[in-house]
Amino acid sequence: MKNIVILISGRGSNMEAIVRACAAERWPARIAAVVSNRRDAAGLAFAAAQGIETAVVEHGGFADREAFDAALADAIDGFSPDLVVLAGFMRVLTSAFVERYAGRMLNVHPSLLPSFPGLRTHERALEAGVALHGATVHFVTPELDHGPIVVQGAIPVTAADDAGSLAARLLAVEHVIYPRAVRWFVEDRLTLAGLRVAVTPPEPQWFFSDNG
Repeated sequence: MKNIVILISGRGSNMEAIVRACAAERWPARIAAVVSNRRDAAGLAFAAAQGIETAVVEHGGFADREAFDAALADAIDGFSPDLVVLAGFMRVLTSAFVERYAGRMLNVHPSLLPSFPGLRTHERALEAGVALHGATVHFVTPELDHGPIVVQGAIPVTAADDAGSLAARLLAVEHVIYPRAVRWFVEDRLTLAGLRVAVTPPEPQWFFSDNG
């Protein structure tokens, strides 16, 4: 039975999707804790209502990023994590923190990486005139939004789209691919070879939703 620790900063809708999938699909894992850098994060109430332990490490109480990351790691390690999941955790993590959880920390990014790393992904996709936009679940590495890709999901971009509508439709895709990636990890089905991730037995590492 693997322990999953999920980090959030706000509502945590991807966290909710993972929690629900873990219970419904009977993964060989449990959500050991949900940790936030904000005491007012709405997702903490959902986690507590599910009987999941919660913790808060507020970044504003630390002199620098390194001190915050050290305290955050101490809090996470108190739950003996096999996997750390970033679910809307709005902090840039130090290389030391990332390396501490190398090969066992996942993130979802709202673009088809390597396109549009960083912020304003939906606006930038529209500005670039792409026909497809998407989301990527990847292993976290010190280089921001550039870790090995586990699974991607895509949606068509329509003439009626703005950044808000694109983000809303894409979130539904994230709720499909993120639990899928976490399940593969806890079932020991993921193999890392350089920047490539294989799933054994094979399963599509992509998802397309024609929800335009």
